[in-house]
Amino acid sequence: MPITANDPKRKTWLETTPETDFPIQNIPFGVFLTRDDIITIGTRIGDYAIDLGALHQLGYFKGIELTDDIFLQDTLNDFISDGRKTWRLVRDRIAAIFDKENPELRENKDHRQHILFTMEEVEMQLPVQVGDYTDFYSSKEHATNVGTMFRGKENALMPNWLHIPVGYHGRSSSIIPSEINVRRPWGQTMPNGATEPVFGPAKMVDFELEMAFITTDANALGEPIPVNEAEEHIFGLVLLNDWSARDIQKWEYVPLGPFLAKNFASSISPWIVTLDALQPFKVEGPKPEMEQLPYLQYKGKKSYDIQLEVAIAPENGDENKIATSNFKYMYWNMSQQLAHHTVNGCNVNSGDMMGSGTISGTTPDSFGSMLELTWRGENPIKLSDGSERKFINDNDTVTLKGFCKNENVRIGFGECRAKLLPAIKQ
Repeated sequence: MPITANDPKRKTWLETTPETDFPIQNIPFGVFLTRDDIITIGTRIGDYAIDLGALHQLGYFKGIELTDDIFLQDTLNDFISDGRKTWRLVRDRIAAIFDKENPELRENKDHRQHILFTMEEVEMQLPVQVGDYTDFYSSKEHATNVGTMFRGKENALMPNWLHIPVGYHGRSSSIIPSEINVRRPWGQTMPNGATEPVFGPAKMVDFELEMAFITTDANALGEPIPVNEAEEHIFGLVLLNDWSARDIQKWEYVPLGPFLAKNFASSISPWIVTLDALQPFKVEGPKPEMEQLPYLQYKGKKSYDIQLEVAIAPENGDENKIATSNFKYMYWNMSQQLAHHTVNGCNVNSGDMMGSGTISGTTPDSFGSMLELTWRGENPIKLSDGSERKFINDNDTVTLKGFCKNENVRIGFGECRAKLLPAIKQ
C-alpha cells in the first residue's frame, strides 16, 4: 500500500515556512484543548492545529472505516488500535485535503473556522494513555561511558549487554507532556565518605536525551512478535526526556535497578510522528560486534537518521545548546527491542511506550546526559551568562529537539520542554 502522504513534491494551501518541523509530509497525531475548551484529536501542518474530530464530523473521511467518535476522544489509543492500514488511509486523506490543488476545504470558510486553529489557540495534552512504559539501555556509547565511570574501562559493559537489549519497566503515571514543570525529587542518598544514608532533595538531577516509540495492540499473551514484523506494530515516535536523580540512583539501583531516581517524571513531546512519515530516513544501524541470537537478527534497514539536540536555559536567560546527537547511533534498534520485549510472550497494548535509553554518540558534544557531558560533575559546562552547570539547577529549562532532513523534506518532532522547579519543602 503506497504512502501518498509522503510525496516530497506535495505543497499545501496552508502557510508554512521551509524550516517547519511540520510540513504536509509529516502529519503527526496529537491531542489538544481548543479555544472552545473542547479536547480533540488532531494533526498539525506548519503552525496550524487541525481538529480531526471536526474534519470527520463534516464528512471529509468518507470511504474510510472509522467509528463516529474515533477522533472525539482525549487519547489516541483507540485510533492506534485500528492498525497501520487505517493510519495510512487517514494520513493520505489529510494530505489530499490540504494539498494546494484541492479547493474542497480551502474554499469553505465555514468549515475552516471549525477545523483550523493556530497553535497559540490550543493547549497540547498527553497524546496517549500510557498503560505500560519500558525504558531500554541501548546506546553502546552511553552504556560504556556510565560503566567506565562506575566500574572502570575494562568492565564498562556488563557481560549481557552485547547479547540482549537491556531494559527495565518504568512508571507510566508520571509521564507528562512538554511544558509541564518538574519538581526536584526527594530521596535517600549516600554522600561520598558517609557511612549512613541521608534523606533530602536530590543534588544531581539530570536529563536523559531519548526517543520513545508508541505501540498498537500488537500480540496476544504468549505470542512473540518476530523482529522483521515489529515495525507493523509501532505507531510512531516522540522525544523523551527521562529525568534522572543520579545521586538517588547510585544508592538505590542495586540489585533491582532504577526506581525512585527515575519515576518522578518523564517528559515527552506532544506530537507523535508516525513511522510512515519517517520512512525516507531509514538507515543502516551499527554493525553487531558479535553474532546475535536468531530472534534478534533482522533484514533491511531498521534505524532512523533523526538529528537531536539539547539546550539549557537558566531562569530568564538564553538557551544554551549543550549537546547534539542522533537516533541512528542506537546499537539495539526498535525492532530488536520490541522482539526481545515479547519473545517471552509478554503482550503489548495500544499506547504502550518504550524508551530508547539515553542516546550518546562517540564525541563529547554528542553525549546525551549531564552525567556524561560533565563526567560526573568533574568538568562543568559554562553557559553564556557565565554560570556553570554540573547537573540541572532549580528553575533551569531543558529543551530537547529532533528532526530529519534530506534534499527534499524536513520532518520534525517539535520540542520537549520542561522547567525543573525547587523541591517541595517537607
